[in-house]
Amino acid sequence: MTSMSRSVNPKSLRRLVLLAAAMLATTGGLIVLLLVLAGVFQPKVGSEQQSPTSTVGAVTGPVAEIRLVRRPRREAAVGTVQPVHEAAVASKLLARVVEVNAAAGQAVSEGDVLVRLDDADLRSRLEQAESAVRGTESRHERAKADYARAEKLVDNKVIPRAEFDQIVAEMKTSEAELRRTQQATDEARVLLNYATIRAPLTGIVVDKFVEPGDTASPGQVLLTLYEPDRMQLVATVRESLAQQLQVGDEIHARLDALGHECLATVREVVPEAEAASRSFTVKVTGPCPPGIYSGMFGRIFIPLADEQVLVVPREAVSHVGQLSLVDVVEDSGVRRRSVQLGRELPEGDEVLSGLRAGEKVVLPPTESPREDRP
Repeated sequence: MTSMSRSVNPKSLRRLVLLAAAMLATTGGLIVLLLVLAGVFQPKVGSEQQSPTSTVGAVTGPVAEIRLVRRPRREAAVGTVQPVHEAAVASKLLARVVEVNAAAGQAVSEGDVLVRLDDADLRSRLEQAESAVRGTESRHERAKADYARAEKLVDNKVIPRAEFDQIVAEMKTSEAELRRTQQATDEARVLLNYATIRAPLTGIVVDKFVEPGDTASPGQVLLTLYEPDRMQLVATVRESLAQQLQVGDEIHARLDALGHECLATVREVVPEAEAASRSFTVKVTGPCPPGIYSGMFGRIFIPLADEQVLVVPREAVSHVGQLSLVDVVEDSGVRRRSVQLGRELPEGDEVLSGLRAGEKVVLPPTESPREDRP
């Protein structure tokens, strides 16, 4: 038959069998290699501790009791250092800047000249006002003399009463004119003082925004400065905690960059929450360390209710790989137990699981002092 003539070639069949055997051998070799790397064929270090608890033996050292300790809790709120007093020095005139005596970071004292504006026209106006005052003073003196003479003449009925009334009116007019010119002089002097811009407080210049030759306009901020001795930490506090704070409360605050922690006083709780985060702005003040600057990162710590923490002495814990082990004293002796630890506290390590309050653990034996041999 023709179908029998189409039989499988023996050489092709052998080649397929050899290829399949090679693939099986390669796969088996990889599996054995992975098992060797995983340590399946090697004895485990501390194989007697593979289970959560294992028997160790009798008590061979001092013991300590697992106890609950009460610790205060607090929640941190992050904030930014800002000055309590910050001044934006602005111009009140439209004038050209002729001198700038301040730079960013420069310390200034109250009354120091920071910026000078062109005051030539203001000086001219002041001189005109002073000249007007001198003229009105002369006219006023003559009017007073006329009044003194007329007063005697009208008493003797030498001049009519109407002429005397006119002299009195002229004296009052000259007096009012003198007051007007004096006030105009005071106004010109005040405007001239506006051309010399002085520091309103003792502090540090944050930045300046003009240079000599620029034109300053009324209301334009020329520079800003703040008082470095009085800074505040402005923090964002969640709604439930902000309601517990009152103005005058003392809480702990910390500046991470300076490693400075102090007791700060709540100065202000802004009575409006941010719509997006439902949090309130709290401002606290405290002693300022050297090197503090506006914009630094800080934290405030809001006290919460105390917590009870289970602790184990740190020296009672031994570590094998990623396992934390303790020797627990039981009726039948000592059992090694695996525990899960949390924070490192001054009282010991926090126990999350594996131990109960009142249980006893074995501490490492203390080394006795060596005796000197004769």
